[in-house]
Amino acid sequence: MQLNEIDLSDVEGFWTLPMSEREAAFATLRRDDPIRFFAEAEMELLPRGPGYWSITRHADVIEASRNPELFCSGMGYTIPDLPPEFSEFFGSMLSLDDPRHARLRKLVSAGFTPRMLAKVEADVHVAATSVVDNIIDKGSCDFVPEVAARLPLKIICDMMAIPESQYDFVFDQTNIILSQGDPEYIPEGADILEAFLTAGANLAMLMTEVADSRRGTQGDDLTTALVNAEIDGDRLTAEEIQSFFVLLCAAGNETTRTAVSWGLHYLTEHPDQRDRWSADYDTLAPTAVEEIVRMSSPVVHFRRTVTRDGARLGDHEFSEGEKIVLWYNSANRDAAVFDHPDTFDISRDPNNHVGFGGPGPHFCLGAHLARREITVLFRELLARLPDIHATAPPDRLRSNFINGVKHLPCAW
Repeated sequence: MQLNEIDLSDVEGFWTLPMSEREAAFATLRRDDPIRFFAEAEMELLPRGPGYWSITRHADVIEASRNPELFCSGMGYTIPDLPPEFSEFFGSMLSLDDPRHARLRKLVSAGFTPRMLAKVEADVHVAATSVVDNIIDKGSCDFVPEVAARLPLKIICDMMAIPESQYDFVFDQTNIILSQGDPEYIPEGADILEAFLTAGANLAMLMTEVADSRRGTQGDDLTTALVNAEIDGDRLTAEEIQSFFVLLCAAGNETTRTAVSWGLHYLTEHPDQRDRWSADYDTLAPTAVEEIVRMSSPVVHFRRTVTRDGARLGDHEFSEGEKIVLWYNSANRDAAVFDHPDTFDISRDPNNHVGFGGPGPHFCLGAHLARREITVLFRELLARLPDIHATAPPDRLRSNFINGVKHLPCAW
């Protein structure tokens, strides 16, 4: 693909290309125009935005992430300019800058008590065992809804004290929120913005019911900790807890299931790597998990906004108010940082990927939990279903935001 043929705003066209073509296009951008301007796509019910600068090199993504005072999140974390209340509700701390971001992160972090974290660590193993128990006699299944989605969904819901009867409801609502209008989740002709808002309101209502039942009580779940957490007289508001729950469902559910789904695909495509990992699982698990996250890049991009004239990345100088988009998937394939970047190597070390975001205040709060879930689930799969493999290519989500997999047939 020639440089002038690349349109990162064309969700229907560019983002449905085969993965090899998509990654080749980003390689062209990194080489020939690593900070390239793109017009924004037309959006229903939203005014067309002014366009954005596309940041595709690893070094520039790292630099922007480290400097939130120059490249802020508080003016939007998605490419389109959403109404501020919409952005804050669905983005929670993703859409905030300090000091509001620091305050919210501090209060939320206070909820992750040592006792609660210890319980979650133990629960991950129990949940992974249960996931495999439920499929082991089938011989085949759709890996995404029956395996990859089940573990993070159960862990997040259990953490937040959501009853098991509501698991599928949470799954369905988060699919809508992160669908970017994919017709499998939002029918053609439906009002996409209304669907997003309704799904968010549904999750907020569920969280309100659970939070109200936990105030003033004791328990090991995160909701109990959050509603009762207090630092210097400051507490989370009901709206902040709702918003954090929506973020946790989306970020903690979709991203981990995306990494796990692509992980099975990569292990199927590279049986030599699969055999190496099976033969020495615990030794290779730390590097294998990082390589799965690097290759899959579950969150494809986040946006930042330039806060002052003269801010620079490399040789490029920006003006105040301009949008920049950090393409994590591109940074994770940058040959200046990764030897043979398109090669899946479970022993890759070092592996300075940005699959959990770049360094700085917005680095993923749940990175440790995601690593734990991926490690434990693949240990269980490779030990009990040693020949599990994908039987078809991933059915990908139509999105430039989440590198999602909707379906992945597998057998063993």
